[in-house]
Amino acid sequence: MATWQNKRDAAGRQRQKIRVTGVVQGVGFRPFVYGLALQAGLSGLVGNDSAGVFIELEGTQEQIAGLLERLAASPPPLAVIESIETEEIAVIGTRGFTIVESERKVAANTLISPDMSVCEACIGDFKDPANRRYGYPFTNCTNCGPRFTIIEDIPYDRPLTTMAAFPMCAACSAEYHNPLDRRFHAQPNACPVCGPHVWLARSGVESGTATSGDAALQAARALLASGEVVAVKGLGGFHLACDASSDRAVATLRERKGRVDKPFALMAADLHSVRRFAEVSPTEEALLKSKERPIVLLRKRPSAALSPLVAPGNDFVGVMLPYTPLHFLLLEEVEGVAPVLVMTSGNFADEPIVSDNAEALKRLSSLADAFLLHDRDIAARCDDSVIRVWRDAELPIRRSRGYAPFPVRLPFEAPPILAVGGELKATFCMTKGPYGYMSQHVGDMENLETLGAFAQTVAHFEHLFRVEPQLLACDMHPDYLSTRWALERTAHLPLVHVQHHHAHIAAVMGEHQLHSSEQVIGLSFDGTGYGTDGAIWGGEVLLADYAGFERLAHLRYMPLAGGDVAVKRPYRLALSYLWAAGLDWDERLECVRACSDVEREVLRRQLETGLNVVPTSSMGRLFDAVAALAGVRQVVSYEAQAAIEFEALADPAEAGSYRIEFAGGEMDPRPLLEEALRDVLSEVPLSVVAARFHNGVAKVALELCEWVRLEKGLNRVALSGGVFQNILLLEKMTALLEQQGFEVLAHRLVPPNDGGLALGQALVAAAKFDGAISARYTG
Repeated sequence: MATWQNKRDAAGRQRQKIRVTGVVQGVGFRPFVYGLALQAGLSGLVGNDSAGVFIELEGTQEQIAGLLERLAASPPPLAVIESIETEEIAVIGTRGFTIVESERKVAANTLISPDMSVCEACIGDFKDPANRRYGYPFTNCTNCGPRFTIIEDIPYDRPLTTMAAFPMCAACSAEYHNPLDRRFHAQPNACPVCGPHVWLARSGVESGTATSGDAALQAARALLASGEVVAVKGLGGFHLACDASSDRAVATLRERKGRVDKPFALMAADLHSVRRFAEVSPTEEALLKSKERPIVLLRKRPSAALSPLVAPGNDFVGVMLPYTPLHFLLLEEVEGVAPVLVMTSGNFADEPIVSDNAEALKRLSSLADAFLLHDRDIAARCDDSVIRVWRDAELPIRRSRGYAPFPVRLPFEAPPILAVGGELKATFCMTKGPYGYMSQHVGDMENLETLGAFAQTVAHFEHLFRVEPQLLACDMHPDYLSTRWALERTAHLPLVHVQHHHAHIAAVMGEHQLHSSEQVIGLSFDGTGYGTDGAIWGGEVLLADYAGFERLAHLRYMPLAGGDVAVKRPYRLALSYLWAAGLDWDERLECVRACSDVEREVLRRQLETGLNVVPTSSMGRLFDAVAALAGVRQVVSYEAQAAIEFEALADPAEAGSYRIEFAGGEMDPRPLLEEALRDVLSEVPLSVVAARFHNGVAKVALELCEWVRLEKGLNRVALSGGVFQNILLLEKMTALLEQQGFEVLAHRLVPPNDGGLALGQALVAAAKFDGAISARYTG
């Protein structure tokens, strides 16, 4: 205390040096502190550096304490404070409070804000005819707008963003340099005089004939109303847009994109428009209106506002509200009715979203009739996020715009690790200290285009977050492109291969901040994952912690004949599973009739000889097989289509269940297949068959967990894997487990599908880190 007193002046004033970390750059944090300091009568300074925000405050102890209390309790809307550290330093007698220039620290890093929806104040600006930003599609302020997608380096200042190409006019510069203005240090600050602009180009027409500004927006609206497809450049890439009420427009887009049945995402002007075609709960409404503005999966209702081709065979439709001024302007009412637009990713199937003008004009020319372009470059491509609501909270399906690159806080400190994820729904995770920086959705790693985008995004993260990985983590599957990419780097870095389902369980454990010594009963149910025995796993019961796992039980191995061919033709799965259960291929079954006589003969020979047949314990494949057996879907055009439609058919009031026997560490689905076959041949309604199947899976999960609790004394169950995107099954299983006193952990921060895999890989690798570095562990 004596040392402190020596630092103070005769009036007892003190000076505190303060470090604030978190999402504190580009969110109006410095002007917020400036205003608080002026109100409190404090002198000092505030500034950005590559590690966050630094503050020096000089005044009485009461004045400083009051400011810090307000800072922690009510920061700016987009700020996320991780820590506030204070240190008393010597009083220097400064007068006034200043905002200083940003500093760069080579080894430091700070958290970067995701892109956020335009705020209400800015909406008021571009809708006000008297405002100088009236109708301007790039209106923003410190409380909203682009962040991650325009940042090229930290600290987050305009010269280090793609806005560097747009010198501010006098009016914008005055706002930018006024600490009391809402646009103080808003790095994307711009207006029609000095900022980016839009123009419309028709496919196959020379760019010199393009229209720009408001005329371009009017032309784009007219094209959409007439049933044409417009490629729209947004925050993190291009969308392909068309009129969602037009069968012709939606059919045209499906044909061009080669997207047979997979649902399209929609954008509606407001909640009133959404309620014309979908049910919206209070939680879903809050998500739709949130600053993140994800795509929210909503239950459809019959409506002429929506073509049935938008989401065929699906009870749900993905909807988002406008999140940029450009979107609001594009969705203006015509004759008193606001349009509803399909807004699907601007790419071909399985490729990364297109983000560059020249690339779009080249790659999307066969998909779009016109292009609504702008000249603000995109530094990081970033697709839309997708969320389902379960138990009045978020269940992520795709974590991207609005959420990435905000990290997941890890349950323990981790060294610098790069975990490269899996193959489908690819993301990666980069760890540093207490944070796991999850990348945005990259795409399916099944082609070189996605691999290239993946490598670019990794390099961008390494640069932004000042991470030099000391360890790599990947999936065990030898043929994944992500695994091969990681293997090419093992000359310089050790590599940990993480079993797919162990990574799933570790991810949900990490979300819930479990300590490194804690174990769980892990139920990992999905479509495909490479097992330690070379088989395809997917219906797994694990005793797991971060460092390792024991496979306690699994779905009985069933034959997967033809690999991906069988996955895309569920009738082959149904016939294979019937054969394995000793059940006849009855001609009355749709799955049998869908298979030609020649293919049946070939399939039977495969099953009898084992030629090109691999064993699988996949729960996802069991869903597909029974869905085909029931007559729901014989051929699929996108992943899990049969299972999604099967879920939608289930009667929630049906209490019956099919029997899955459990003995000797195996869940045997053969009794279930026999009972389902009997019901199908007896023409029991599909809704009943679907419900009995889901109930049967939930009941055997409870039986398994009770067995493990008895054997191992564990009471905590972690649920992960793509099957748990199925809300019906997730709710039934969770309710049964909780009724019997189990604690159930499910995903809330990262997806249960392979989009969350990288987080689990990173945590497993971190748990093995010391051994990996010393022994160059590779298995």
